[in-house]
Formats: sequence, C-alpha cells, structure tokens
Amino acid sequence: MKRPLAVALTGGIAAGKSEALAAFARHGAATASADAFVHELLAHDPEVRDAIRERWGDEAVGDRARIAAIVFEDPAELEWLEALLHPRTARLQQEWLAKVTKPVAVTEIPLLYETGGESRFDAVVVVTAPRKVREARRPGLAAREARLLPDEEKVRRADFAYVNDGSLDELDAFVAGVMERLTSS
Repeated sequence: MKRPLAVALTGGIAAGKSEALAAFARHGAATASADAFVHELLAHDPEVRDAIRERWGDEAVGDRARIAAIVFEDPAELEWLEALLHPRTARLQQEWLAKVTKPVAVTEIPLLYETGGESRFDAVVVVTAPRKVREARRPGLAAREARLLPDEEKVRRADFAYVNDGSLDELDAFVAGVMERLTSS
C-alpha cells in the first residue's frame, strides 16, 4: 500500500489550527493532533508517568493542569518535559501515519518548526491570525508565545499559508483548495 501524503498543520496560539484540522477531516483527510498524542502519553505511558513522578511527585502524574502550572513558570522544567515528550510524540505520529489508508494524512503540530519536525512531512500548512484576533480568542497568550517562531518565519517556510481572520466558510474554502492541490499532484 502506498504511504499517504504526510501534511503538518501548524501556526500560532489561537490562530485556528483546530478548526483547520476539522476542515481537513471534512474534506477527506485522515487527521491527528500532537496534543492528543501528548495527552495519551501523559495518561498512559508508564515511562512518561514514572519520569514525571520522579521529577515532580505523585500528585503531578496524570494532572495536566498541575504539569502546566509547573512548566509554564519555569523554562528549564518546560525544556525537560519537551525533551521527554517530543520524541515519543513523533513516534506516535509515525505509528499513526503507518496505519492511515486515506491519501492525505494531516497532523496538527503546534511546535513543528520549534522542534525541527518539518522534515518528517511532505508538506506544511501554516494558519495564522492577526494578534488582536488571537488575543480575543485566547487572552494572555503573549507569555506563552514568546518562545515560538514568529508567524512571518513560519509562513516563509510553509508550502501553504492562510491568515485566519474571516469566517469558518473562508477557512473551509482554503482547506478545500489545499486538498485539491495535494491530491491532484
């Protein structure tokens, strides 16, 4: 069986990646989310759970809110957690991709460029939105996005880019166009 076209979907915080992922699913792509893979690891992976227990105690195991409070206050702790999770998340994504039977497989990966993950994909789609739009969607995002690659750089490196400041129908039309281009080549 031929491997599906592997597409990464990325973009800034509150840019509309999840809505774009849903649109890809509506247009026939297999879809997955790196965040869902992370949640699976935190809930069920014994090595991840043991490492968290050893570093932060029993009360942190499986408690995403507690873990978030720890890592977003301390860059060194965030770096440790990402080093633990990113290789495992990439492995889960590759295992998922190996099972996909549709011609296009789209994975939402918020930290795609920041982790060097773009080399695992055939194409990259970036969804951005103006800062005011994103702040309205997610108040207090500035502190969390300081370590992220700027949208302009993501767009420059992407195969497809969309500024998500309109309607869901407009986003859907963009995704339909991307799917048409991906499946016609």
